[in-house]
Amino acid sequence: MDGRGAALRLSGGNRKLVVDDESAAHVRWIFARFLEIGSCTVLAREVSARGLGTSRGNRIDKKYLDRMLSNRAYIGEAVHKGESYPGEHDAIIDRETWDRVHAILQESPRKRAARTRADTPALLKGLLFGPDGAAFSPTHTRKGGRLYRYYVSQTVLKHGAGSFAVGRVPAGEIEAAVIDQLRAVFRQPVIVAGAWKTARAQDGGITEVDARETLTRLDPLWDELFPAEQARIVALLVERVDIDTDGLNVRLRVDGLSGLTREMLAGGIGEAA
Repeated sequence: MDGRGAALRLSGGNRKLVVDDESAAHVRWIFARFLEIGSCTVLAREVSARGLGTSRGNRIDKKYLDRMLSNRAYIGEAVHKGESYPGEHDAIIDRETWDRVHAILQESPRKRAARTRADTPALLKGLLFGPDGAAFSPTHTRKGGRLYRYYVSQTVLKHGAGSFAVGRVPAGEIEAAVIDQLRAVFRQPVIVAGAWKTARAQDGGITEVDARETLTRLDPLWDELFPAEQARIVALLVERVDIDTDGLNVRLRVDGLSGLTREMLAGGIGEAA
């Protein structure tokens, strides 16, 4: 994909833009995927995972995606001195898709995050365990038009509630408690220092100051992140969560902390959209 239009190139003779079918398919996927997740930060990671890059071999980052999603060449227009005109090339993106994408882009990152909050994946899926070691599974019910989310023990699902002390917990409450512990971790120098030592073993260029500044920056940033990004970070940092009548215990992945440090230093996290 090239910098001009990622799917448009100049023809040799008449210097007109023509559509490159393979790259055009990538562009259509990017527009469609953005409509689903509403975040250029998350989308940039998915684009990278697909092995897509610029024609010069550079990584496609959030800023590049911002430019792509605002490139009017994709809807068959040409831009000159800030004014757009009907172009002589075929459109890659239809007007309805373009308008829907730009309706999202005009919202603030916080508002976009709130709008997608209902689609949050179960934050602790595969991570939450009860006193008997049984895993808790996410479930939900609707009452009066409202959605109520829970985590339910596999023991309860198989054998019934009975006298089981901890069989079902409200998803929002347990997830908030785990997130509170994670955010506290970002503010604890001892834990940050441990993350730095592990990160340094893999990347000697990371200093303790780097680790401290990047992880402490994540705490105030958390509420701006999209739900899918929050879930990804939880999966990266948390090995398991054990719950009983006395509370909960969050077991962290130290390698996850160091990996998160390296990712933030590389600019992989830092903006919500």
